[in-house]
Amino acid sequence: MKTKINLHIVLALTIFIIVLTPTISAQAADDRFVVVLDAGHGGHDPGNLGNRYKEKDIALNVTLEVGKALEANKNIKVIYTRTKDVFLELYERSAIANRADADLFVSIHCNSHSSNAYGTETFVLGVANTERNLAVARKENEVIYLEENYQKNYGGFDPSSPESTIGIQIEQEEYVNQSIILARKIEDNFSQKLKRKSRGLKQASLWVMHNTYMPSVLVELGFLTNKSEGAFLNSKAGQRKMADAIRDAIIEYKDALDLNVGDNFLVYDDGNSTDNNTLVIEDVEFKVQIAASRKDLAPKSYNFKGLNDISKDKVGQLYKYYFGKTSDYNQALKFKEEAKSKGYSTCFIVAYRDGERITINEALKSATN
Repeated sequence: MKTKINLHIVLALTIFIIVLTPTISAQAADDRFVVVLDAGHGGHDPGNLGNRYKEKDIALNVTLEVGKALEANKNIKVIYTRTKDVFLELYERSAIANRADADLFVSIHCNSHSSNAYGTETFVLGVANTERNLAVARKENEVIYLEENYQKNYGGFDPSSPESTIGIQIEQEEYVNQSIILARKIEDNFSQKLKRKSRGLKQASLWVMHNTYMPSVLVELGFLTNKSEGAFLNSKAGQRKMADAIRDAIIEYKDALDLNVGDNFLVYDDGNSTDNNTLVIEDVEFKVQIAASRKDLAPKSYNFKGLNDISKDKVGQLYKYYFGKTSDYNQALKFKEEAKSKGYSTCFIVAYRDGERITINEALKSATN
């Protein structure tokens, strides 16, 4: 009788495991890191044609190479906005990323200029628009004129107007810090691993990244209008090298997010905090951001090098971790120094009013009004 019962239990457990296994596998698949790769231009929009090379073809080739390399990682899911030579409306590119609830959006392009300029550039969404950045934004945004319903889709946006370009709202402001980190990794790989000239990380009001609710970058691989660089980017070897550098940067970024605690958290100082102001502002709450990670950690001191009074917010796929909470800016500065002494060397102060993030300058300015 006992043997019969044991057999029934084994049988039941076996059936349970068989039934549950597909569900577990599906859940694991859903937990993969999702990267949306966007090959710029396409179809009747060739992009720039420097030295008779086609930007749309080079961007697609590099994008597919990046995707193929990333797909070899079982923990990464790759989604393409296009895999062949087709025209895709600009707003639809970011919509694809949003529908996929992506962790990253990477748009790949080639540059052009009337001079013999050369070198890579990686853009994040922002309003730090120099004259050159405005020119790049204008060139990339003007693709909307090739769309039949652009006036309806873009609400009167005019790519030729600096005011309109600067006026793009940064609705994914919370992701700008992470976008900057990825952009830096990409540019570092171009310059350090490939020995290409890097023109640096830039901020511009690029519509393709507008309304993306995840860290987003636009990579300019180089200038097709430069004879030597154009030939390199049009070659299979050049495309593979550029793709490998982008792939490595994405994996480095993901690995940093996947790490637990310690100095490998992704943090970025926005430069807004100043150490020479000591103000108490009743309607403002200051905290010190010490980390951002995909890991959901308990806000306990043992997870954060002994620091107490830890809080966290989930923003998209990221958890942001904060130390301290005060309306006294002078006390916030002390919190910041304490966090630095624990090893969080790049921590920075953030400010909130009525639960909404504001800049430090805005918070301090309000105290003088």
